[in-house]
Amino acid sequence: MHELGIVFYIIRDVKQAAQEHGVEKVNAVVMNIGEVSTVVPEYLTDCWRWAADKEDLLRGAALKVNLLPAVSYCEDCGKEYPTVTHGRTCPFCGSGHTYLKTGNEVEIKEIEV
Repeated sequence: MHELGIVFYIIRDVKQAAQEHGVEKVNAVVMNIGEVSTVVPEYLTDCWRWAADKEDLLRGAALKVNLLPAVSYCEDCGKEYPTVTHGRTCPFCGSGHTYLKTGNEVEIKEIEV
C-alpha cells in the first residue's frame, strides 16, 4: 500500500504551505487523483485519517478527492477518447500513436483553512 507514503508527502507539503502563509489550522485538503494513477482513493483517505490526526495542524481535517478521468489523445486523427475503455488503441482510427493526456495526476488542488 503506497498510499501511506503519498499521505506523508501530502502532509509535508501542506505543513510547508501552512508555515509559509501563517496558517495554524487546516480544515480540508482537496486532491486531484487520476483514474489510472494507481492510487486507490479509499486507501488514501483511510491513511489520511490515521496520519493527519497525529498533527495538530491537520487534526480532524478532511481529505476530499476529485477523481479525474483518464483521457488519451491520438496523434494520427487528433481525437481524444476514454483511456480505460479503449487502452492505447484509438477507437476512431485504430492507431496506436496515442498518449495519455490526463488521468495520471496525484496533486494537491487546494488547502481549505
